[in-house]
Amino acid sequence: MYCTVLVGIPFYFQQKIRKLMKPIYYLCLLAFGAFAITACEKLLPAAPEEHEVLDGTIEGLTGTENAQFLRGDLAFTRNFTPATGLGPLFVSNSCISCHAGDGKGHPFTNLVRFGQTDETGNKFIAHGGPQLQNKAIPGFSPENIPSGASHATFMAPANTGLGFLEAVPDADILKMADPDDKDGDGISGVPNWIELPDFVKPATNAISKEGRYIGRFGRKAGAHNLLNQTVNAYNQDMGVVTTYSPHDTYTGKELDPEVPNVEVEDLVFYLHTLKAPIQRNTDAADVKAGKQLFVNIQCGTCHRPSLKTGNSYIKALAYKEFFPYTDLLMHDMGKELDDNYTEGTAKTSEWRTTPLWGLGLAKNSQGGNLFLLHDGRAKSIEEAISYHGGEAQKSREKYKALNTTEQQQLITFLESL
Repeated sequence: MYCTVLVGIPFYFQQKIRKLMKPIYYLCLLAFGAFAITACEKLLPAAPEEHEVLDGTIEGLTGTENAQFLRGDLAFTRNFTPATGLGPLFVSNSCISCHAGDGKGHPFTNLVRFGQTDETGNKFIAHGGPQLQNKAIPGFSPENIPSGASHATFMAPANTGLGFLEAVPDADILKMADPDDKDGDGISGVPNWIELPDFVKPATNAISKEGRYIGRFGRKAGAHNLLNQTVNAYNQDMGVVTTYSPHDTYTGKELDPEVPNVEVEDLVFYLHTLKAPIQRNTDAADVKAGKQLFVNIQCGTCHRPSLKTGNSYIKALAYKEFFPYTDLLMHDMGKELDDNYTEGTAKTSEWRTTPLWGLGLAKNSQGGNLFLLHDGRAKSIEEAISYHGGEAQKSREKYKALNTTEQQQLITFLESL
């Protein structure tokens, strides 16, 4: 019975079921010999190839590190209840509910942030900002957006390869910035300088500006590192109190932690050590042609194909070249993507360049359909390109000027990432 074909079950959960079934599968082999081998091989779905999934570790982890990764994986899938710390106000009850298969989110799990209308700071912290908790446990009422508060909708990004992004030195990010557009290409990426919460300690090579540090995680680059991002998610997404962020989102009172520090740290390690997406079909003629077109129309000016890590406390991440297709900078994307909300020093129309790696696998975590851009409004890659204004408008117009074959080659390349 445990060799049942997994028909109709979502792709991500098939992966998890396969993992659970493996020990039973091997017992089956030992107990029933050659007959069982043949029967189970025919009925058990084939494991996906590494390049077909986002889940998995970076190469080179030690045995101890692999054990911590697995503990972090369990923390990632943990479902909180009111008895274990959920709420009283929340957005979701687990990490995995918004990041199925470590991939992009779905509009069904979007969250809303509100209050900060310009780069000077949040105006509605006292009214529950910066995040709307739109769900509540019994006996409590969910939040509403305060009257007059600007707000924006955010869809969860993919989790893979984040450790590489954190390990890019600040100095390298600043080298890619061109705030005054000195090279005249119309693109002037800038960092988002953010204030750090007390529990976040900047890296030894971090660069500060007037007491602020470079943000690199989140749609607005509002988090400095993965601890910052993870603790925010526990507190703002699930209403779970930690020693890092001990204040209840409903009362504002300091409470005892609802998860131990070691669980938080295991989850952060898990996010650090998820593998980078693996490109597919790299030798295909259309993929090669599309990659060259990507460069020709200057998409790669913001979506930088390769970056390099510096030192890292995880040796397997240190001094590696990787291929995320981002510069981790903020860019003005024009009026169509201006949601009149921001974080840190970023302007309302500025967004961090989304890494394109894993784009071709996005459908796996989105129910078989694509939902792109910061809020999922674009239902295809072509539609996402059509929203690119501001600094990206020249590239958008160059894409529109390509012939049909060339446009398809570019899309084919992006789908290979």
